[in-house]
Amino acid sequence: MTGVRVTHIGGPTALIEIDGLRLLTDPTFDPPGRRYAFGWGTSSRKTAGPAFPAAELPPVDAVLLTHDHHGDNLDDAGRALLPGVRTVLTTPAGARRLGGNAHGLAPWDTWKLSSPDGTTVEVTATPARHGPPLSRPVVGEVTGFALSWPGQSHGVLWISGDTVLFDGVREVGRRLTVGTALLHLGGVGFPITGPLRYTMTAAGAVEVCRLLRPRTVVPVHYEGWSHFREARTAAERTLSEAPAEVRDVFRWLPRGTATELSV
Repeated sequence: MTGVRVTHIGGPTALIEIDGLRLLTDPTFDPPGRRYAFGWGTSSRKTAGPAFPAAELPPVDAVLLTHDHHGDNLDDAGRALLPGVRTVLTTPAGARRLGGNAHGLAPWDTWKLSSPDGTTVEVTATPARHGPPLSRPVVGEVTGFALSWPGQSHGVLWISGDTVLFDGVREVGRRLTVGTALLHLGGVGFPITGPLRYTMTAAGAVEVCRLLRPRTVVPVHYEGWSHFREARTAAERTLSEAPAEVRDVFRWLPRGTATELSV
C-alpha cells in the first residue's frame, strides 16, 4: 500500500506526500496581521500565520491550487513559490492569469503527475461552488481535486476546495469512491452579505459524510482569518450531535506535524 503523509501547515495549505511525490495545496505563507480585499466590498484580516515558513518546505513537485484570486488561498509568499515547482494545477481562469507552469482543469478533467522514482498520481478536477446559488460571477471559479494512484485501499483522496454543499459535490459522491476527504470548512461570511455562507459549515460537512461516506475526514481552512464564522470549537459542537459513524471519521491534524494516513 502506498504510504501517504499529510502535514496541515495552516489555513487551506497542506503538504501531501505520496511516496516520492510531494504536492502542496493552496500555498499561504504570509505572516498574520494584514487585511486582504476580496472584491465587491468584502475583506478579511489574517489572524494566524503558517506552522512554518515557505523556506522550510522540502522540494515540491506540484501545487494544487483551488483558486488564485483570494488571498486566503494564495497570498504573496505563496505566489512567490509557484515558479519553483514543475506544475501548478488550478482552474482554467486561474491558469490564464498565472501563465507559466499553470495548467487549467475544468470539472472532471484529469492530469497525471509523476516523480523521478516512478510514483504516479492522477489528479481529477471536481466541481466546487464558492457560495450560494448564482454567486459564481461574483466569487469566481474554484475547483476541488481528487487524487488516485495504484495501491489505494479505500478510495480517492478528495480535496473539496472552497465550496458549499451543492449538486456538484453530490456528483462527486455519485462518480467517485472517496476514502479520505480534506474538507474546507469555516462557514465563511461577510457583514455585507449577512447570513450567506461561502464555504462549508460543519452541518454541511455532516451531510457530505452521509452522501460520500469517506473513511477519514481531515478539516482544513477553518481558522486563522476574520471572515470565518465557524471555528473548530463551534464545528466540534455540531459534530458531537452527529451519528457516531459520521462523528468518528473526523481527524483534526496538529499543524506543522506530518501525519500518516491510511488511504
